[in-house]
Amino acid sequence: MDRSRLEAFSDGVFAVAITLLALNLTVAGPGGARLTNQLGSHWPAFVAYLISFFMIGIIWVNHHVLVRTIKTVDRTLLFLNLVLLLFVVLIPFATATVAEYLSAPERLTHGGQDTRVAMAVYSAVFLGMSAGFGTIFEWTLHGERVYQPVPREKHWAARARFVGGGLVYVVAIIVALVNAIAAFVLIALVAVYYIVERTPAAGAGTESVDK
Repeated sequence: MDRSRLEAFSDGVFAVAITLLALNLTVAGPGGARLTNQLGSHWPAFVAYLISFFMIGIIWVNHHVLVRTIKTVDRTLLFLNLVLLLFVVLIPFATATVAEYLSAPERLTHGGQDTRVAMAVYSAVFLGMSAGFGTIFEWTLHGERVYQPVPREKHWAARARFVGGGLVYVVAIIVALVNAIAAFVLIALVAVYYIVERTPAAGAGTESVDK
């Protein structure tokens, strides 16, 4: 398959997923509580939107940079890419769910357990996304599949930096079952880290923002 078709399809999915995030930003409107109070009580929705927006954006940047290093697209890569996109399109759902439960007044009483479960699901979706992206990166490390292969002696270092965030997501899932806000902060820190972190994606001349 032409590499451009893989990129075009993936870009379409990223665009839809990142657009769906905004649909969750709603308020009750006139006749209810004051708008300032509504906006204040919905802060988790806005924070979750920002985190998810930048995470999808980071994935998109990484995906673009990594795919540009690939020489040939085979059937295996197509299915690995579908696994990544599976979790990308789940991000709006997970974002809406966690925002709703974090915004609920009952979150500190009988709703607390549901809030923690919602945060665990949110973290799990990011873990799945990270694993999906990691398998694509792993695919590039074998055979003559990219223009500038990572030297064999640097494979493990590249793996650690490229999918290191996945370990934080595992921790976030565990933490979420005890403290949802703490897990939320962990995921936010991962987003900030991957905005500024850059690491070689293929050869010496190719760089990528980590995912």
